[in-house]
Amino acid sequence: MQLEAKNIGFRFDNGPWLFKGINLTLEPGEIIGLTGPSGSGKTTFCRILAGLEKPIEGRITVNGTLLPKKGYLPVQLVFQHPEKAVNPRWKMEKVLNEGWKPDKDLLALLGIEQEWLTRWPNELSGGELQRICVARALGPKTRFLIADEMTTMLDANTQAQIWHAVLEVAQERGMGIVVVSHETRLIQRLCHRVIELNNINA
Repeated sequence: MQLEAKNIGFRFDNGPWLFKGINLTLEPGEIIGLTGPSGSGKTTFCRILAGLEKPIEGRITVNGTLLPKKGYLPVQLVFQHPEKAVNPRWKMEKVLNEGWKPDKDLLALLGIEQEWLTRWPNELSGGELQRICVARALGPKTRFLIADEMTTMLDANTQAQIWHAVLEVAQERGMGIVVVSHETRLIQRLCHRVIELNNINA
């Protein structure tokens, strides 16, 4: 299974192109680092890869097929700010059940305690809430994970535990990952190759 972005271009309204002519191919089990200066459109490109934003030009396909418009998508995105990615009126159990029934082994791997599932988003710390968001993204149908500054706002121990869990799941499933981060060490340690958004043709 292959994730492909072909000739992707995007701009807001009739403004200048944020990026144009982007080509990217992600293979199963591959980890790609995505870098670029602030304002280069990294988050927008991640949203396009995950099917949350429609490109002005080009298309995103998985195994040559366009992403479905409804249902659980094979490409999942984890945002930098988890509080913006969950419904504040839902308790954590409902957040997890939005896409799939949570696997207890995965919850344990991510350090998620069962009592958290009865809480509201504002009753969890940022690290606890991000673990929930990561668990939600790692459903059984997920084939590609887009991690947009996924652990940037977290302490070192939480970062390490989350990435350990994600990489273990990715290795078991042959899941491809796109990592967006300003942390050079993280990119160098995790990624098989690194791509600059300003010069993507991979």
